Amino acid sequence: MAKVKTNYTCTECGAVSSKWAGQCQSCSQWNTLVETIVENAANRFSTPAAHQGLAQSAPVLSLADIDAIDVPRFGTGIEEFDRVLGGGLVAGGVVLIGGDPGIGKSTLLLQALANLSHAKNVLYVSGEESGAQIALRARRLTVDARDLKLQAEIQLEKIVNTLVEHKPQVVVIDSIQTVYSDALGSAPGSVAQVRECAAQLTRIAKSTGITMILVGHVTKEGSLAGPRVLEHIVDTVLYFEGDSHSNFRLVRAVKNRFGAVNELGVFAMTEKGLKGVSNPSALFLSQHDKQVAGSCVMVTQEGTRSLLVEIQALVDGSHLPNARRLSVGLEQNRLAMLLAVLHRHAGIAAFDQDVFINAVGGVKITEPAADLAVLLAIHSSMRNKPLPRGLAVFGEVGLAGEIRPAPRGQERLREAAKLGFSIAMIPKANAPKQKIEGMTVIAVERIDQAFDQLRELE
Repeated sequence: MAKVKTNYTCTECGAVSSKWAGQCQSCSQWNTLVETIVENAANRFSTPAAHQGLAQSAPVLSLADIDAIDVPRFGTGIEEFDRVLGGGLVAGGVVLIGGDPGIGKSTLLLQALANLSHAKNVLYVSGEESGAQIALRARRLTVDARDLKLQAEIQLEKIVNTLVEHKPQVVVIDSIQTVYSDALGSAPGSVAQVRECAAQLTRIAKSTGITMILVGHVTKEGSLAGPRVLEHIVDTVLYFEGDSHSNFRLVRAVKNRFGAVNELGVFAMTEKGLKGVSNPSALFLSQHDKQVAGSCVMVTQEGTRSLLVEIQALVDGSHLPNARRLSVGLEQNRLAMLLAVLHRHAGIAAFDQDVFINAVGGVKITEPAADLAVLLAIHSSMRNKPLPRGLAVFGEVGLAGEIRPAPRGQERLREAAKLGFSIAMIPKANAPKQKIEGMTVIAVERIDQAFDQLRELE
C-alpha cells in the first residue's frame, strides 16, 4: 500500500510547508502549522457531483458597462440581527458567523429562518444535530417553523444535489467544520476540507444567488477555527461575544462587504430565544443610588450606533514590588501608557498603586476615545471623590498630553443628551457649533486642563 503523503498548512494564512516548524515562514505566526494529507490535484474534481459546485466562467466586461446599483436586501425579522448585517441579507451573499459553544448561534439562526420561511424557500443543513433535536428546539422557542426545510447531512456532494433540486433562497450550514467532500481524502474539519467546502459553497452562492450562512467553530482564543482564508472568501464575518453565564449576547460585524464594519447587535437570552435589546446603553450603565468614586461614563461608537458605557477604576496601594495593572474590556498596554501620561503631564503618580479598570456589562472597547474616561475614573478613585452627576466624556489622549478628537462627535453628544446627561467633557475639536439643549459642553485641549475643569465643577 502506498504511503500517504502529508504536508503542513498554516491555519492563519494557508501557506504550505513540506516539514513542521514552530513559526510560519509566510505570516510569522507561531504554532499554526498543522499536518494535512496531500491531495491529488488531477482527481480533485473528478466526480460529477464535484463539478456541479463549479461556477461558469464569467465574461470580461468594461467597468463603464456595469450598472452600479444598490444591492437589494431582505430582513430576517430580527431587528438587531439585520442591523449587524447592514440592513438585512443579500441575495448571493455569504455570511460566516462564529462564537463559543452554547452561546446562541444555532438559536438565532433558527429564529431567523423561521421568520424567513413564511415568505421564502429556506433550508437548514445540520451536521451537528439530528432533525429531532432541531424540532425540539423549535418547539421550546415556540417559533412557527412549519415551512422550514431541514436536512441532516455532512457530505458536500449530497448537499449540492439538494441545493440543485430544491433551489432554496436562503441556506444555513451548521457547521462548516462538519462538512466534507469525497473529492478530498482528509478528515472533516481539516484545513483542506474546510477551505475547499467553503470555497465550493461560495461559488454556488455567487452563481445561483443563494444566500449562504455558514456557522464556524472558534478556537480557545476566540478566533474562527480553520484557515484564515475562510474569512477572506466570505462577504460578512460576524462574531458572537458575551459570557455564557450572562443573559446578554453581543453580535459584532468584523467584516462586511455590504455594510459598515464594527456594527454591534445586543441580544438578551430568554426562555423563548434571543430577543433584541432596544436600549443597550442601559445594560452598560450601573444603577447607583448615589455617585461613587472611580466611575465615569463614556460615549463609544460601535459602527453607526452610539453607546454609553460605564468605565470603573479601582486604585489601591500595592504590597508587591511591581504594582499590578489589570484591564477588563479595554486594552491593557494602553492602560500602562495612560498612567505614564497621567504622571508626566498631570503630575499624578501611580507607580506604587495597583490599578484595575473594568468596562461594565462585558462590552469590549477597542477605540482610543475611551482614554479620557479611563484617566478621569482613575483620578476619581485615587481621590476617593465621585465625578459630577450627569457627566459623559469621550476623547483620545496623546503621549504629549493633548486630547485628540473622536469620530462622529455630534452623534455621541446627541445620544448622551437623549439619555439625560447634562454635562459633556469632550475634545475641543469636537465642540458643537450649535448649543445642545439641556447640555453643558466643556471642550478641553489637554489632560491637565480637563482636571482643572473638574475642580471648577466641584
